[in-house]
Amino acid sequence: MDQREVVVITGASAGVGRATAQAFGRRKARIGLIARGRQGLEAAKREVESLGGEAIVLPLDVSDPEAIERAASQVEEAFGPIDIWINNAMLSVFSPVMEMQPDEYRRVTEVTYLGYVWGTLAALRRMKPRDRGVIVQVGSAVSYRAIPLQAAYSGAKFAVRGFTDAVRTELIHDRSRVRITMVQLPAVNTPQFDWLRNHLRHRAQPLPPVFQPEVAASAVLHAADHPRRELFVGGRATAGVVAQLVAPGQMDRFIARSGVSGQQTDEPEDPVRPHNLWQPLDDAEDRGAHGRFGDIAHRRSIHLWANAHRAVLAAGIGGAAATVATGLRGRRRR
Repeated sequence: MDQREVVVITGASAGVGRATAQAFGRRKARIGLIARGRQGLEAAKREVESLGGEAIVLPLDVSDPEAIERAASQVEEAFGPIDIWINNAMLSVFSPVMEMQPDEYRRVTEVTYLGYVWGTLAALRRMKPRDRGVIVQVGSAVSYRAIPLQAAYSGAKFAVRGFTDAVRTELIHDRSRVRITMVQLPAVNTPQFDWLRNHLRHRAQPLPPVFQPEVAASAVLHAADHPRRELFVGGRATAGVVAQLVAPGQMDRFIARSGVSGQQTDEPEDPVRPHNLWQPLDDAEDRGAHGRFGDIAHRRSIHLWANAHRAVLAAGIGGAAATVATGLRGRRRR
């Protein structure tokens, strides 16, 4: 019997989802790849297989709960029981709140929030009867600290965090061994900044510091293997979350000063540039995991390493402190 882990990844055709698929491919996993664009999914499948894993492509829109449910069944028919479900698919619109249309707010919410709800429910329907499995929600620092020009996305990420907390409490109440965890990411160098809808006069960019998608993927893998309540990535993003909890008014003023200009380059935006809000940009070259900010993107996160290895660090610090204390006691005796 094949004992390799069975994984589902939404938003797997590009960005963090694509890097996560590659990471699980290196572990020889059997992966259901979900996204709207078939071309990106087929490229992800080839990468997974070249790394030793297996994959099936499932082109669908995560805002459709029936499509998600069918995809979950297809994965289990092909590979067996799902061990890990990763909700990652997202959409955003760069725009002042007054310039967005109701259908744009609705679309971002249906994908970035409800897509996580439908994926979580599809996973729970299979995991809870078996009393095992892990659900990983790919979140963001904006689920704690909203930013200007991305009101719909920030609101959806807040909603994901609230929904996840509610699910977790129900699992605890039921004494279930199914685990749900949320990975709170900083800015990541993905193709989204070239294909999201942008109502601004200048091209969009991530607020620094920016990390490569492989950093995010390593966080997702760690969260799947060591499910805790939340895993934060990036020291500055984590510091921002703490500052938001301690001094929200000051954070409002700080983000108001830096968040609008910080999310725009000096390059003018093409007002007729194609975007992926309604349809995937699947008619051109495969976009892969990386965006155009590789020259400023960090390839590793010391904060993530320390967070992932905090037990080892705590033991090391405790041992060092004990050694120092022993030495001091010895000096006193002399």
